[in-house]
Amino acid sequence: MSHLLGVDEAGRGPLAGPVAVGLVLLPARLDVRRAFPGVADSKQLSQGKREELFELLRTRAAKGGARFAVRYASAATIDRLGITRAVALAVARGCRALSPDADARVYLDGLLKAPREYAQETIVRGDELVPLISLASIAAKVARDRLMRRLAKTYPAYRFEEHKGYPTKLHYQMLAEHGPCAIHRMSYLRLARGEEKR
Repeated sequence: MSHLLGVDEAGRGPLAGPVAVGLVLLPARLDVRRAFPGVADSKQLSQGKREELFELLRTRAAKGGARFAVRYASAATIDRLGITRAVALAVARGCRALSPDADARVYLDGLLKAPREYAQETIVRGDELVPLISLASIAAKVARDRLMRRLAKTYPAYRFEEHKGYPTKLHYQMLAEHGPCAIHRMSYLRLARGEEKR
């Protein structure tokens, strides 16, 4: 395989907004740690470091040395299909966009699966152990956070720029005051009513 494709998701747990799947396609010979100093699971990095690595990825992609994509499954899709199928749909769309001929080997985090035509490996804690998957997690997280900050301007009452849709105390307060909006996951609200998560 001349290229490797890393895949991870961000935003599985929020009560609002889409789930994001990050996909990064790099030459198999590339030393990812050297090319992206400090790369790690997005959850282990500060926002500033995630943004720095994301800009490195964008720069490399602009020069033709990488390709990446972020595919979303909306709150409505999550409500209709369930989170597992919604994520799988986004993974499939992203894989086919970046490697339409299935000529890349795919490395995925956790329980994610690529379409059957791809040579693939799913790695538990892959976002911590495999730098390519870490980079995909960063792409997903940065893109989703930016989207939630934009959506905060459309729905200012919910202060999405602060909690990004996650089930925090503040988010529950906003829900209690205003009720759900168009980007809330109604299936999650039914399950999580009265429960606070970080």
